[in-house]
Amino acid sequence: MFGACMENVRKSVPLVHNITNYVTVNDVANVLLACGASPIMSDEPGDVGDITAICGGLNINIGTLNERTIEGMFAAGRKANELSHPVLLDPVGAGASALRTDTAIRLMEEIKLTVIRGNISEIKTLSLGSGTTKGVDADVADAVTEENLSEAVAFVKDFAKKCGCIAAVTGAIDLISDGERCFIIRNGRPEMGRITGTGCQLSGMMTAFITANPENRLEAAAAAVCAMGLAGEIGWSRMAEGDGNATYRNRIIDAVYHMDAETLDKGARYEVR
Repeated sequence: MFGACMENVRKSVPLVHNITNYVTVNDVANVLLACGASPIMSDEPGDVGDITAICGGLNINIGTLNERTIEGMFAAGRKANELSHPVLLDPVGAGASALRTDTAIRLMEEIKLTVIRGNISEIKTLSLGSGTTKGVDADVADAVTEENLSEAVAFVKDFAKKCGCIAAVTGAIDLISDGERCFIIRNGRPEMGRITGTGCQLSGMMTAFITANPENRLEAAAAAVCAMGLAGEIGWSRMAEGDGNATYRNRIIDAVYHMDAETLDKGARYEVR
């Protein structure tokens, strides 16, 4: 099932418009190329309407906000809605500042979103309208664990239903729900958290997957999460003495590049509730 979602990305080569943060923009572009999609980056308000119009999906990441990029996000979001293109919101650091929180909530209110993907702290912030995060990382008190898994699944389902979109909460255990079903995914390595941008890369890749699989977007979003986590596992297995986090970043992207449907289907570790 997940392998077919990846194959559809490589067959259709979706063009994805990314308004993403300056820290990780190159890695987002490279992982999109690795999974078979085509990236384009633009955040200039006067440019984003035309760029969104030629793309199949829109990835909005609020990691490095300023007044100009915020204006661009809303302009691109409105154009994507006009064209019925899928829109993903990555609310990086929501809860860390009023600007991030308010911008994310406004985007939820004014733009029809297909997916909201963030860590548990960010999603809780959006659910409650306020909250705290440790920078752009999840607050340790908010971690999804085996002990609180049932409560976390119920929360993510409720959030997805309330927002009318897919909610993807990623961390040590990933939860992806459309309000009815929830994929619980256990792929990945803790070392992925030592690399800046794995979450941003996932948001870009997930946008490609949901764009290429319009009839089963929940499964496509879950497939992207499994693919990224599995790439982290494969990349870590290929680390050599003297390698560090910069090498690991490249090995993850290489693992996505070489991943095929069979590898993804065999390596995906998930359940559905």
